[in-house]
Order: sequence, then C-alpha cells, then structure tokens
Amino acid sequence: MLQKVIYNFLIAAESIRGNKIRSLLTMLGIIFGVASVIAMLAIGKGAEQEVLEQIKLLGANNVIVKPIIEQEEGTVAEEEEEQAEKEPWSPGLTMADARSIEAIVPGVEAISPEVVIETSAVRAGLRRSTKLVGVDQHYFDQSDFRLTEGNFFSEEQLEGAAPVAIIGSRVKTRFFTKEEPLGGRIKCGNLWLTVVGVLDERALSEKSIEALGIRDFNYDIYAPVKTVLLRYEDRARVTTQEVELANSAFGQRQQNGPTNYHQLDQLVVRVAQSDLVQPVAEVVNRMLKRRHYGVVDYEVVVPEQLLEQERRTQNIFNIVLAAIASISLIVGGIGIMNIMLASVLERTREIGVRRSVGATRRDVELQFLIEAMTISFTGGVIGIILGVGISVGIEMGTGIQTIVSLISVVVAFLVSVSVGLVFGLLPAKRAAEHHPVVALRYE
Repeated sequence: MLQKVIYNFLIAAESIRGNKIRSLLTMLGIIFGVASVIAMLAIGKGAEQEVLEQIKLLGANNVIVKPIIEQEEGTVAEEEEEQAEKEPWSPGLTMADARSIEAIVPGVEAISPEVVIETSAVRAGLRRSTKLVGVDQHYFDQSDFRLTEGNFFSEEQLEGAAPVAIIGSRVKTRFFTKEEPLGGRIKCGNLWLTVVGVLDERALSEKSIEALGIRDFNYDIYAPVKTVLLRYEDRARVTTQEVELANSAFGQRQQNGPTNYHQLDQLVVRVAQSDLVQPVAEVVNRMLKRRHYGVVDYEVVVPEQLLEQERRTQNIFNIVLAAIASISLIVGGIGIMNIMLASVLERTREIGVRRSVGATRRDVELQFLIEAMTISFTGGVIGIILGVGISVGIEMGTGIQTIVSLISVVVAFLVSVSVGLVFGLLPAKRAAEHHPVVALRYE
C-alpha cells in the first residue's frame, strides 16, 4: 500500500510541475487562508497576554478603594438652599478606614494605603516633576516590586516617619548618573530624603497605562506613608487656613472649586483567596458607607472582574477574527476542487491509458486525491511561513504585541490538509468513475 502511495505521489508531483502556474494559483487560497489564521490568532494571543500582564500589575486578589471628589455646579440660589439644609458629612477615605478594614473584615490578608503628592525632585542642579508616593510595608509585595539595590523600608523607618525614600529606576538614571544612589539625598518638595533602595525597572506599555489608569512607576519616589502625612500633607487635618477659607465669602469658595478632603488617594485590600474577592468587596463597601455616614464618596473596584470581562470580550473577538480568516481556507478548498475537476476533464485520456494497463479505480482515485492534498500541503507550509512573517511585521511596524503559538500553527496546517482531503474527494471520485474504453476514445 505504501508503495502505491509513493508511486501516486510521484505522478501527482509530476503533474503539479507540469502546470506550475495553475498549481500556484490554486494554492493561493490555502496560502492566504493559513497565513490569515496564524496572524489573527497571534494578534489575539498577544492581546490575551497583555490582559494577563494587567492582571499581574493590579493583583489578581486585590480590591481597590478610590476616593471620589465630586464636581459642583448649579446656581447660587440652589447652593444657598443646600447650605440651609443639613447635609451629611463624611471624613473621607482615611487611615482609620484602612485599620478598621484590616481588623474587622474577614479574609483580608493585607491592606496597603497610598498617598500621592505631585511635587518636584531636585538634586545637583537638576530638577524634574515627579510623584511622591506614601506607602507602607505591604505595597511592594502586593505590586510585585523588586529591588536592584538597597532594601525596602524597615519597621523603624515606617513607624518613625523617617525621611527616607525608595526611587524608581528612571529617577536613578536622571539624578544619580555618576555616583551610587544608596545613601544619597534627593529633595522632594521642601524636604530632603535619603535613598535606601532602587526599584527594578517595570516594563509598562502605553496601552496598559491608559487602560488601567496607573502611573509609570519608574518615575516615582516612594516614602513611608506616615512620613508623607506628617511631613508633607495630611488632607484629613483641619488647619486655621482651611477654617478661614470655609468662613470666607461664598463667591470665593465657589471660585476655588471642590476640595479634596480625602486623606488617602487609594486603598488596596489584598484578599487571601480568589473566591472571596467579591464578598470582601461587598463587605468593604457596606462598611465604608457606615463609616462615611451614608455619603458614597468612594468607589470599590474589583480589577479581576474588569480584566476578566475584557479577556472574555477579547476571546470572542479572536474567535470572530479566526472565523473570518477561515473563510479564505474554504475559498481555497473550493478553488482546489474547481481546478481538480477541470484537470480530470483535461486528463480523461490519461485516465483511460492508466486503466487500460491495469490501474484500478482505487488507484486513479488515490492519484487525484494525493494531488489535491499535495497542493494543500504545500500551500499550508508556505502559508505558515507567510503567517509568521506577517505576525512579526505587525509587531515591528505597529507595536502591537503578537505571539505565534505552536497550537495555532498546528491547527492551521491540519485544517489546510483537511481542506485538500475534503475538497479533493469529489474530483478523485469523478476521475475513478471513467470507463477505460470511453476514456480512451475521449478527444
């Protein structure tokens, strides 16, 4: 049997070589079909990888609480009427909220408060705008930060509000080009901070920064949260200046706009188990509503749910893209069947000669079937090479991440060979049905 297959393959190869242009045109549908499937799946795989990286950035088991600073608008009369009524008051998102959540809510593994201050960094005659981020010991673990130099904050530095800092990789590149950063001092705002650590660079795409609303961590300077609250700004404290501002004329207050009274800019709650994320988020929401006296001046975000929804949407989109690309394979299969039917008609006398010298109907059927599968096989190989090239070209030309997986290559190749088999059956069967005498008399 193997000998027959090899013999018919040689006949099929000779026939393809004898009609090179026609065979190449027949392959085009398979080539572009396979290339399209591989390229589309590579784009989809790249998008899926980006979602996974986003989940890693935000933390799979995290619940994020963000303050809401409401914008005020309306007429003066409406504002005076609202002032006349007793409005609910909220202390805002505070460290007390963080301590209460950690102490009361079950299933909470750790909690990380954040305070972000827009400031400028100055050193050795160089200046750059930056963000000073107040954090505690859990922040770096939750965000999977790693150090290239130095150490994270110690308990003494955190509790004692020490003037120390951990800097991002690009802050080091900017301010410490000729000397070691550890032990060096950098001025943030009006306070000099001593550098105790340097973070490893985090590779962040612009798409991730826009989609997740996160900062470029490489430009940030980190200090203990107590240091930021005590030495820089604590919006939860009422100062004499704020009291005077509150008692000033209404027009002055309206001109100043809404005030950010929240002590914290973000609160990240780390949940011990993934299946407890949603219940913990609901408990945190109800707890904060009671603590804020019914004023919902915060939002509770579950990143995993948002990103999972994005992932499901992306998967649906990938399926649609693959289905559209697969149409090219079907068109290519129809082209193979059409050309093979025409070839059967042209080679009727050849079929008659083979039958007259002893070839059976199965031999003739096998010959044309192998010829169709050879065309689809060759087209599949060329399509794989073209598809990989297109994927690489898309990533280099547009910056869109593409990942060519082995499974996509195998699936596309098997489908192309299957198309040759399915669409080659009818022409092969039609060729085998020719009667030898009639075939020999065919002009």
